Amino acid sequence: MKRFNLHLVSDSTGETVSSVARAAVAQFDDVEPEEFNWTLVRTPSQMEKVMESIGENPGAVMYTLADNRLRDQLKMECARRGLPCIAVLAPTVAELSSYLGQEIHALPGRQHVMDEDYFLRVDAISYALAHDDGQAHWELDDADIVLVGVSRTSKSPTCVYLAYKGYKCANIPFVLGCPLPDGIEHLRKPLVVGLTIGTERLQQIRQSRLQSLKQDQDTNYVDMDHMQQEITESRKLFSRCRWPVIDVTRKSVEETAAMIIQHLEKHREKMAGQ
Repeated sequence: MKRFNLHLVSDSTGETVSSVARAAVAQFDDVEPEEFNWTLVRTPSQMEKVMESIGENPGAVMYTLADNRLRDQLKMECARRGLPCIAVLAPTVAELSSYLGQEIHALPGRQHVMDEDYFLRVDAISYALAHDDGQAHWELDDADIVLVGVSRTSKSPTCVYLAYKGYKCANIPFVLGCPLPDGIEHLRKPLVVGLTIGTERLQQIRQSRLQSLKQDQDTNYVDMDHMQQEITESRKLFSRCRWPVIDVTRKSVEETAAMIIQHLEKHREKMAGQ
Protein backbone atom coordinates (compact mmCIF):
# COMPACT_ATOMS: atom_id res chain seq x y z
CA MET A 1 0.00 0.00 0.00
CA LYS A 2 1.51 3.31 -1.11
CA ARG A 3 0.75 6.12 1.32
CA PHE A 4 1.12 9.79 0.52
CA ASN A 5 0.19 13.19 1.92
CA LEU A 6 -2.65 15.03 0.21
CA HIS A 7 -3.49 18.63 1.11
CA LEU A 8 -7.00 19.76 0.16
CA VAL A 9 -7.31 23.56 0.25
CA SER A 10 -10.55 25.48 -0.21
CA ASP A 11 -11.90 28.96 0.45
CA SER A 12 -15.34 27.42 1.05
CA THR A 13 -16.65 24.20 2.61
CA GLY A 14 -14.16 21.95 0.84
CA GLU A 15 -16.85 19.61 -0.50
CA THR A 16 -15.87 20.07 -4.14
CA VAL A 17 -12.14 19.51 -3.77
CA SER A 18 -12.76 16.58 -1.41
CA SER A 19 -15.15 14.88 -3.84
CA VAL A 20 -12.82 15.33 -6.79
CA ALA A 21 -9.87 14.08 -4.74
CA ARG A 22 -11.72 10.92 -3.72
CA ALA A 23 -12.77 10.27 -7.32
CA ALA A 24 -9.20 10.76 -8.54
CA VAL A 25 -7.57 8.58 -5.87
CA ALA A 26 -10.10 5.81 -6.55
CA GLN A 27 -8.56 5.37 -10.02
CA PHE A 28 -5.36 3.96 -8.49
CA ASP A 29 -4.76 0.60 -6.86
CA ASP A 30 -3.11 0.20 -3.47
CA VAL A 31 -2.80 3.87 -2.59
CA GLU A 32 -4.00 5.56 0.58
CA PRO A 33 -3.78 9.32 1.14
CA GLU A 34 -3.21 10.98 4.47
CA GLU A 35 -5.56 13.93 4.03
CA PHE A 36 -4.97 17.40 5.38
CA ASN A 37 -8.19 19.37 4.94
CA TRP A 38 -8.07 23.16 4.89
CA THR A 39 -11.43 24.92 4.57
CA LEU A 40 -12.54 28.57 4.57
CA VAL A 41 -9.01 29.72 3.70
CA ARG A 42 -9.62 33.36 2.75
CA THR A 43 -6.70 35.42 4.06
CA PRO A 44 -2.92 35.42 3.51
CA SER A 45 -2.37 34.61 7.19
CA GLN A 46 -4.59 31.55 6.91
CA MET A 47 -2.68 30.50 3.81
CA GLU A 48 0.58 30.83 5.76
CA LYS A 49 -0.64 28.13 8.15
CA VAL A 50 -1.50 25.90 5.20
CA MET A 51 1.96 26.35 3.73
CA GLU A 52 3.59 25.60 7.07
CA SER A 53 1.76 22.29 7.16
CA ILE A 54 2.75 21.54 3.56
CA GLY A 55 6.36 22.19 4.54
CA GLU A 56 6.10 19.82 7.50
CA ASN A 57 4.12 17.18 5.56
CA PRO A 58 5.15 17.43 1.88
CA GLY A 59 2.69 15.98 -0.58
CA ALA A 60 0.31 16.67 -3.43
CA VAL A 61 -1.94 19.73 -3.18
CA MET A 62 -5.41 20.13 -4.66
CA TYR A 63 -7.33 23.37 -4.31
CA THR A 64 -10.40 25.45 -5.08
CA LEU A 65 -9.53 29.12 -4.48
CA ALA A 66 -11.24 32.13 -6.04
CA ASP A 67 -8.72 34.75 -4.86
CA ASN A 68 -5.80 35.17 -7.29
CA ARG A 69 -3.44 36.26 -4.50
CA LEU A 70 -4.08 33.14 -2.47
CA ARG A 71 -3.74 30.93 -5.53
CA ASP A 72 -0.41 32.51 -6.43
CA GLN A 73 0.78 32.24 -2.84
CA LEU A 74 -0.01 28.53 -2.77
CA LYS A 75 1.36 27.77 -6.24
CA MET A 76 4.65 29.53 -5.56
CA GLU A 77 5.16 27.58 -2.35
CA CYS A 78 4.43 24.27 -4.10
CA ALA A 79 6.72 25.15 -7.00
CA ARG A 80 9.51 26.01 -4.56
CA ARG A 81 9.17 22.60 -2.97
CA GLY A 82 8.66 20.71 -6.24
CA LEU A 83 5.16 19.57 -5.27
CA PRO A 84 2.16 19.22 -7.60
CA CYS A 85 -0.44 21.95 -7.12
CA ILE A 86 -3.67 20.97 -8.85
CA ALA A 87 -6.53 23.40 -9.55
CA VAL A 88 -9.75 21.42 -9.36
CA LEU A 89 -12.24 23.90 -10.85
CA ALA A 90 -10.11 26.39 -12.80
CA PRO A 91 -9.83 24.46 -16.12
CA THR A 92 -13.54 23.63 -16.14
CA VAL A 93 -14.62 27.19 -15.32
CA ALA A 94 -12.22 28.61 -17.92
CA GLU A 95 -13.68 26.37 -20.63
CA LEU A 96 -17.22 27.38 -19.67
CA SER A 97 -16.25 31.04 -19.63
CA SER A 98 -14.90 30.74 -23.16
CA TYR A 99 -17.99 28.90 -24.37
CA LEU A 100 -20.49 31.26 -22.68
CA GLY A 101 -18.56 34.41 -23.56
CA GLN A 102 -18.84 35.64 -19.98
CA GLU A 103 -16.29 36.72 -17.43
CA ILE A 104 -15.73 34.69 -14.30
CA HIS A 105 -16.99 36.19 -11.04
CA ALA A 106 -14.56 34.78 -8.52
CA LEU A 107 -16.55 34.61 -5.29
CA PRO A 108 -15.73 32.03 -2.59
CA GLY A 109 -18.57 29.62 -1.85
CA ARG A 110 -20.83 31.06 -4.51
CA GLN A 111 -22.48 27.66 -5.05
CA HIS A 112 -23.57 27.64 -1.39
CA VAL A 113 -25.79 30.72 -1.49
CA MET A 114 -28.97 30.55 0.60
CA ASP A 115 -31.39 30.63 -2.30
CA GLU A 116 -34.66 28.77 -2.89
CA ASP A 117 -32.83 25.53 -3.74
CA TYR A 118 -30.94 25.73 -0.47
CA PHE A 119 -34.13 25.93 1.59
CA LEU A 120 -35.70 23.13 -0.45
CA ARG A 121 -32.73 20.94 0.53
CA VAL A 122 -33.13 21.92 4.18
CA ASP A 123 -36.82 20.98 4.03
CA ALA A 124 -35.97 17.68 2.34
CA ILE A 125 -33.40 16.81 5.02
CA SER A 126 -35.92 17.62 7.77
CA TYR A 127 -38.47 15.42 6.00
CA ALA A 128 -36.03 12.50 5.72
CA LEU A 129 -35.20 12.67 9.44
CA ALA A 130 -38.88 12.90 10.43
CA HIS A 131 -39.85 9.96 8.19
CA ASP A 132 -36.97 7.61 8.93
CA ASP A 133 -37.62 3.93 9.69
CA GLY A 134 -41.39 4.13 9.27
CA GLN A 135 -42.01 7.28 11.31
CA ALA A 136 -44.98 9.49 10.37
CA HIS A 137 -45.98 6.98 7.68
CA TRP A 138 -49.38 8.65 7.31
CA GLU A 139 -47.62 11.50 5.48
CA LEU A 140 -46.01 9.42 2.73
CA ASP A 141 -48.12 11.10 0.03
CA ASP A 142 -45.93 14.18 0.52
CA ALA A 143 -42.74 12.27 -0.34
CA ASP A 144 -40.95 12.19 -3.67
CA ILE A 145 -39.44 8.78 -2.91
CA VAL A 146 -40.23 5.97 -0.46
CA LEU A 147 -37.66 3.22 0.14
CA VAL A 148 -38.68 -0.21 1.42
CA GLY A 149 -36.28 -2.96 2.47
CA VAL A 150 -35.12 -5.28 5.23
CA SER A 151 -32.93 -3.95 8.00
CA ARG A 152 -29.42 -2.79 6.98
CA THR A 153 -30.05 -2.20 3.28
CA SER A 154 -28.79 1.39 3.56
CA LYS A 155 -32.27 2.90 3.56
CA SER A 156 -31.51 5.73 5.99
CA PRO A 157 -28.18 6.93 4.53
CA THR A 158 -29.64 6.75 1.03
CA CYS A 159 -32.60 8.90 2.15
CA VAL A 160 -30.30 11.48 3.69
CA TYR A 161 -28.13 11.57 0.56
CA LEU A 162 -31.19 12.05 -1.64
CA ALA A 163 -32.47 14.73 0.73
CA TYR A 164 -29.20 16.63 0.34
CA LYS A 165 -29.97 16.67 -3.37
CA GLY A 166 -33.42 18.10 -2.66
CA TYR A 167 -35.63 15.00 -2.78
CA LYS A 168 -38.12 14.35 0.02
CA CYS A 169 -37.44 10.75 0.89
CA ALA A 170 -38.96 8.40 3.49
CA ASN A 171 -38.11 4.81 4.31
CA ILE A 172 -40.13 1.88 5.60
CA PRO A 173 -38.56 -1.27 7.11
CA PHE A 174 -39.72 -4.66 5.88
CA VAL A 175 -40.10 -6.97 8.89
CA LEU A 176 -41.34 -10.55 8.65
CA GLY A 177 -44.80 -10.89 10.14
CA CYS A 178 -45.33 -7.13 10.42
CA PRO A 179 -47.69 -5.44 7.94
CA LEU A 180 -46.54 -2.37 6.05
CA PRO A 181 -48.33 0.92 6.70
CA ASP A 182 -51.84 1.10 5.26
CA GLY A 183 -51.99 2.46 1.76
CA ILE A 184 -48.33 2.14 0.84
CA GLU A 185 -49.13 -0.32 -1.93
CA HIS A 186 -51.46 2.24 -3.50
CA LEU A 187 -49.22 5.34 -3.41
CA ARG A 188 -49.23 7.17 -6.72
CA LYS A 189 -47.28 10.43 -6.39
CA PRO A 190 -44.17 9.09 -4.65
CA LEU A 191 -41.89 6.59 -6.33
CA VAL A 192 -41.65 3.49 -4.14
CA VAL A 193 -38.40 1.54 -4.52
CA GLY A 194 -37.53 -1.83 -3.06
CA LEU A 195 -33.97 -2.32 -1.81
CA THR A 196 -32.54 -5.81 -1.62
CA ILE A 197 -29.14 -7.31 -0.79
CA GLY A 198 -27.19 -10.56 -0.93
CA THR A 199 -27.62 -12.78 2.14
CA GLU A 200 -23.91 -13.17 2.89
CA ARG A 201 -23.29 -9.44 2.64
CA LEU A 202 -26.32 -8.75 4.83
CA GLN A 203 -25.01 -11.13 7.47
CA GLN A 204 -21.63 -9.37 7.48
CA ILE A 205 -23.25 -5.96 7.92
CA ARG A 206 -25.59 -7.13 10.66
CA GLN A 207 -22.83 -8.94 12.55
CA SER A 208 -20.72 -5.80 12.46
CA ARG A 209 -23.69 -3.81 13.72
CA LEU A 210 -24.28 -6.16 16.65
CA GLN A 211 -20.59 -6.18 17.45
CA SER A 212 -20.47 -2.38 17.53
CA LEU A 213 -23.43 -2.43 19.94
CA LYS A 214 -21.80 -5.25 21.97
CA GLN A 215 -24.92 -7.37 21.63
CA ASP A 216 -25.30 -11.15 21.53
CA GLN A 217 -25.07 -12.51 17.98
CA ASP A 218 -27.08 -15.65 18.73
CA THR A 219 -30.25 -14.24 17.19
CA ASN A 220 -32.48 -14.56 14.13
CA TYR A 221 -31.16 -11.15 13.11
CA VAL A 222 -28.00 -12.79 11.74
CA ASP A 223 -29.34 -16.30 11.09
CA MET A 224 -28.75 -17.16 7.44
CA ASP A 225 -32.04 -19.00 6.91
CA HIS A 226 -34.05 -16.26 8.57
CA MET A 227 -32.35 -13.55 6.52
CA GLN A 228 -32.94 -15.50 3.31
CA GLN A 229 -36.62 -15.70 4.19
CA GLU A 230 -36.70 -11.94 4.86
CA ILE A 231 -35.14 -11.18 1.50
CA THR A 232 -37.33 -13.67 -0.38
CA GLU A 233 -40.55 -12.34 1.13
CA SER A 234 -39.54 -8.73 0.56
CA ARG A 235 -38.83 -9.44 -3.08
CA LYS A 236 -42.23 -11.11 -3.43
CA LEU A 237 -43.78 -7.90 -2.11
CA PHE A 238 -41.77 -5.74 -4.52
CA SER A 239 -42.84 -7.94 -7.43
CA ARG A 240 -46.50 -7.93 -6.41
CA CYS A 241 -46.53 -4.14 -6.11
CA ARG A 242 -44.48 -3.72 -9.29
CA TRP A 243 -41.94 -1.51 -7.56
CA PRO A 244 -38.50 -1.07 -9.11
CA VAL A 245 -35.89 -3.08 -7.21
CA ILE A 246 -32.25 -2.17 -6.60
CA ASP A 247 -29.70 -4.66 -5.30
CA VAL A 248 -27.37 -2.70 -2.99
CA THR A 249 -24.96 -5.60 -2.34
CA ARG A 250 -22.02 -4.02 -4.16
CA LYS A 251 -23.29 -0.48 -4.56
CA SER A 252 -22.34 2.67 -2.73
CA VAL A 253 -25.04 4.98 -1.43
CA GLU A 254 -24.19 7.39 -4.25
CA GLU A 255 -24.67 4.69 -6.92
CA THR A 256 -27.96 3.55 -5.39
CA ALA A 257 -29.19 7.15 -5.23
CA ALA A 258 -28.27 7.75 -8.87
CA MET A 259 -30.31 4.72 -9.94
CA ILE A 260 -33.25 5.85 -7.80
CA ILE A 261 -33.19 9.29 -9.42
CA GLN A 262 -33.29 7.66 -12.87
CA HIS A 263 -36.34 5.65 -11.83
CA LEU A 264 -37.93 8.80 -10.39
CA GLU A 265 -37.56 10.66 -13.68
CA LYS A 266 -39.29 7.80 -15.53
CA HIS A 267 -41.99 7.68 -12.85
CA ARG A 268 -42.66 11.40 -13.17
CA GLU A 269 -42.83 11.16 -16.97
CA LYS A 270 -45.32 8.33 -16.64
CA MET A 271 -47.44 10.27 -14.14
CA ALA A 272 -47.40 13.38 -16.34
CA GLY A 273 -48.70 11.34 -19.28
CA GLN A 274 -51.71 10.04 -17.40
